[in-house]
Amino acid sequence: MKVLLTGGAGYIGSHVNKLLDSKGVETVVLDNLQYGHREAVKWGRLVEVDLLDYDALNEVFAGSNFDAVLHFAAYIFVGESVSDPEKYYRNNLMGGLNLLRAMRANSVDKIIFSSTAAVYGEPHQVPIPEDHPVIPINPYGWSKLILEQMIADFSRSYDWRSIIFRYFNAAGADPEGEIGENHNPENHLIPLLLEATLDSKRSLTVYGTDYETPDGTCIRDYIHVMDLAEAHWLGLMRVTEEESGPSEPFQIYNIGNGNGFSVREVISSAARVTGKTPEIIYSSRRPGDAPVLVADSSRLRNELGWEARHPNLDSIIADAWRWERT
Repeated sequence: MKVLLTGGAGYIGSHVNKLLDSKGVETVVLDNLQYGHREAVKWGRLVEVDLLDYDALNEVFAGSNFDAVLHFAAYIFVGESVSDPEKYYRNNLMGGLNLLRAMRANSVDKIIFSSTAAVYGEPHQVPIPEDHPVIPINPYGWSKLILEQMIADFSRSYDWRSIIFRYFNAAGADPEGEIGENHNPENHLIPLLLEATLDSKRSLTVYGTDYETPDGTCIRDYIHVMDLAEAHWLGLMRVTEEESGPSEPFQIYNIGNGNGFSVREVISSAARVTGKTPEIIYSSRRPGDAPVLVADSSRLRNELGWEARHPNLDSIIADAWRWERT
């Protein structure tokens, strides 16, 4: 099997790339390296192309005979999407449409899309099932939801098979220490917390202590990045299987542990793992942050046979801590 991973030099894409390589899948990584890292592509072949360059993208597809595409490439910073929505709609939607066009032009009819729990907005039901109303509260979430709809329309009209994975909070790192989380700029809680723990000159800012949660801070569902990768392998097996599969060619699955942890609880867990607590600065809420996001992933377990192998928060942080110290 041969697959294309867009954004495969990034955090999640590189971990999926490692797992697919271990399964004997031939991978081609497409990344513009704006946020991805060349050194993270330790498996397969890297092609440096931007999705906004349709001609160059189409050349990657021509003659490659990809069995499927795994689409990770996107801008992901919620706050930035609020302050600069044009950047997010242009990159995430125009780049996404170019990808779908290139797939269709080259007879590639299977895709797995990296979406987000941000499509649910402020949930009225927790844990959140896939049929929960989708009303994003930030442009990042809207850009993902609109591309979900585009993929659904292509799948139904052009006889494609597709899976949408709505991620909750990916965290942790490769337990073998070959790759890990390395965003620049970094805005995810766990790496920011661990970076501040390593450097006494740095502090961690907590945004919002007045949410309607038990301790006033946001609650999130943290899923180990390798458990996330395993879901993609199972999804790839589903869309490429020879039998017809479900009558609906477009499937949506949440990926999360089903357990929520507040910012304060994450800080306490990191203190247990590292034996240290950095300086904490409390600030006002950030625009676009929902109070609680926790997944109902029962559909993923029941239909694809997925199980979280690293559900413990301390274990997730321990793998991230090991990576941060390398």
